[in-house]
Amino acid sequence: MADDDRPGDRRFGCALCACDRRVFLRLLAASAAASTGVPALAREGVDVGPPSSMSRLVSADQIERAARGQYVSMVSQAAQQKRLAPASHPQAQRLRAIAEQLIPFAPAWNERARGWRWEVNLIGSKQINAFCMPGGKIAFFYGILDRLKLTDDEVAMIMGHEMTHALREHAREQMGKTMATRGAIEIGSAIFGLGNGGRLLADMGGRLLTLRFGRADETEADLVGLELAARAGYDPRAGVTLWQKMAAANRSAPVELLSTHPSGPTRISEIERNLGKVEGLYERAAKPAVRFAPPGV
Repeated sequence: MADDDRPGDRRFGCALCACDRRVFLRLLAASAAASTGVPALAREGVDVGPPSSMSRLVSADQIERAARGQYVSMVSQAAQQKRLAPASHPQAQRLRAIAEQLIPFAPAWNERARGWRWEVNLIGSKQINAFCMPGGKIAFFYGILDRLKLTDDEVAMIMGHEMTHALREHAREQMGKTMATRGAIEIGSAIFGLGNGGRLLADMGGRLLTLRFGRADETEADLVGLELAARAGYDPRAGVTLWQKMAAANRSAPVELLSTHPSGPTRISEIERNLGKVEGLYERAAKPAVRFAPPGV
């Protein structure tokens, strides 16, 4: 053994002392994290915890097929009634351009999103409403753009919010909770599309457009949507102005979107508390090359 390689050699010990102690501590923390399952370094952005395990009781493929069927039916009906905006419509182009900015950041929240066939359509209706069904099927009603005079940043907040319901599988979670109340036999039937459980799943799939989300799901959608929009280059402060506009519109007439998305007085304050977590993401993000105006502006 050479003198320089002896374990007791002082030069070996000095080299270790010369190492950056912070790097050593990070490695030590990473090693501890590997054994405990706790991440050593926090990710930048919002923290909403892991998805609910209840969604595992329902097949993702089944619910995405059911959503696709409902979406195709709705779009076909709108086309027959001449309420489906053509691809050349300025606001349809606007929605699709904003979606193209947000979609690349979706798989970070749900790996299945890489395989989704995303669709965005504009429906001619005065309703203040929008949604994203499981599998990435997005629809906006003309009224939400026109009556609220939404900026691109505010549209991105709504779109990110609705995408989050799909990405975090909130509808699937609701169905899983319902399945759990029916007992193990019907749960098994539902998973394999058999018996009463299978019929229950089909019935619930038919109500995907009218599901009412709870406060926890709404908070999660607000925060993850905030991050998606910020990473895509849209100002997260628009999350505040959006819900201020929504609340003002609801005071004069019921807002359809709020019938399935309950809103409380803490919503805006919760968004404001989390702005600091995404402002850096927004500042560094590549900004959209094209900006659009609301209808009539």
